[in-house]
Amino acid sequence: MSYSPPPGAPRARIPGPQQRPPASPRIRAGLWRRCLGGGLALWALTALVTYATRNTTLLPTLILLGSFLTPVVFVLWAYERHGRDLGVDVILGCFLTGGTLGVLGASAMEHHLLHPSLWMSVGVGPIEEAAKLGALMFVLRRRTRLRGRRAGLVLGATVGFGFAALESAGYAFDAVISTDGVDLRALLETELLRGVLAPFGHGLWTAIAGGALLACRRPDGRFRCAAPVVGTFLGVSLLHALWDSTHGIALWLVARLTTSGLDGRLFAEGYIPRPTAEQEHLFAFFSIGGTALVALLGVAWVRASTRRDPSWRNTP
Repeated sequence: MSYSPPPGAPRARIPGPQQRPPASPRIRAGLWRRCLGGGLALWALTALVTYATRNTTLLPTLILLGSFLTPVVFVLWAYERHGRDLGVDVILGCFLTGGTLGVLGASAMEHHLLHPSLWMSVGVGPIEEAAKLGALMFVLRRRTRLRGRRAGLVLGATVGFGFAALESAGYAFDAVISTDGVDLRALLETELLRGVLAPFGHGLWTAIAGGALLACRRPDGRFRCAAPVVGTFLGVSLLHALWDSTHGIALWLVARLTTSGLDGRLFAEGYIPRPTAEQEHLFAFFSIGGTALVALLGVAWVRASTRRDPSWRNTP
């Protein structure tokens, strides 16, 4: 038996509770510490087994672990401390896609624009910084909500660390194949040195440039080539060029202080033939001191950028 509805105005149906969209994956606090400790242990174990067995099939594992460990740890730290609201997908896109596009773009431009000369290291800085900024803009081209200095610092550093990881893997591979046979010692020295210096190189420079880029981004998502962006780009390019030139500058200073005349062949060869003990000590002092000075300048610049952005201290 059916009943007709009671007379009167029809009642509106109240929709039931809707299911919330799934939240992005959450990274547990302190993951970067566990990644650092576990990664170091795995890298050391891989190096030990490779040295004991001379098994060349382990070389890719050794290269990838050593090249990606430090960049991944610093990206996890930046995401955990200052970028949880940006999204894991954006972080992965900047690290993998941005880093790869940066390496490819820089390699293509350096191949066509640069030639071996005394000024080659000066040209590498602007080219690589432009390639990394272009990769960052490409990854974020449709994410108009992502702007502000804090987002630029985190995502710029992520692109820079992706670039550094792939570049370090290439240098480690060159250290193996550039000699007769497998030079495991050269490989380990390359990975240790680049792993220690990684936080003060590409990640640091692209963080500074990315912070300026997204700080000047318009609300509609368009990137502005404003004066602060151009000035910051030129500044980080100078830091990059100084970093790459520390070897040559140290060589020039040693030759200037210890010899009566400067031989141009010294800079073409990249070393002083038959150096004295004094020249070796001076070269080590100027080379290490110059690298440390450039690193300190970059760190001071980043700290100054974070002080100008209150959201850096009040991140989720």
